Amino acid sequence: MYAVDLHAHTRFFHGRRSLGDRFDPLGARLLMRAADRRGLEGVATTNHDYYTPFDPPASAETLPGIEITTDRGHVLVVGPDPPSETEPGALSPGKAVELAHERDCAAIVAHPFRNSTVRELEDVPFDAIEVNGKHPRSRPLVEELAAERDLPLVGGSDAHYPFEVGRAYTVVEADRLTPESVVDAIRDGNVSARISRSGFDRLLRRGYRAIHNRKRVIDAIERPTPGVGTPPGED
Repeated sequence: MYAVDLHAHTRFFHGRRSLGDRFDPLGARLLMRAADRRGLEGVATTNHDYYTPFDPPASAETLPGIEITTDRGHVLVVGPDPPSETEPGALSPGKAVELAHERDCAAIVAHPFRNSTVRELEDVPFDAIEVNGKHPRSRPLVEELAAERDLPLVGGSDAHYPFEVGRAYTVVEADRLTPESVVDAIRDGNVSARISRSGFDRLLRRGYRAIHNRKRVIDAIERPTPGVGTPPGED
């Protein structure tokens, strides 16, 4: 079994693609070093709407991935051949899943109860649903959603800073850790979501909760209408 963070980023800022491209190799190295210290065997680099191969000098495996901004929210695509770039808001969730499957990748509903209505689509063949490290209190709702759709749960930290990696992760049952074996494990249901309970991670979550409250990101646990938010491109 392997501990794998399926949702991480190599930069802490959005936009300014040319600057980001120069920063990404350093960000990847820092991310993987942090993953090593957290005891992870693998991390998927799922940057927003682009994929760049990285080979940082670390023992943790770097897995290919991309976080696609669909017209209803984010979809994680992880596997051997994710698309190199997508236009934010140009794809529907169904088209994003179709693209993922064409490229032998798994398609995952990212943070289903934060700024997303992707979870409302019942006829899209997703492979898994994410327990997101930024909002672990939404896990009961995510579990209910996964049970309704008969889909496995995976975990991802949604790290934008290296120290965030591993606050949520996925236990992958496989003989070897490769992009292909991760996809197979997800599709076969041989995965489970974990949330770090360390004192540092609890403190970090309290900080993010305060930030998201100030940004008016709706908390699915405490609000009467869980998960209502403005998907990307609709604000």
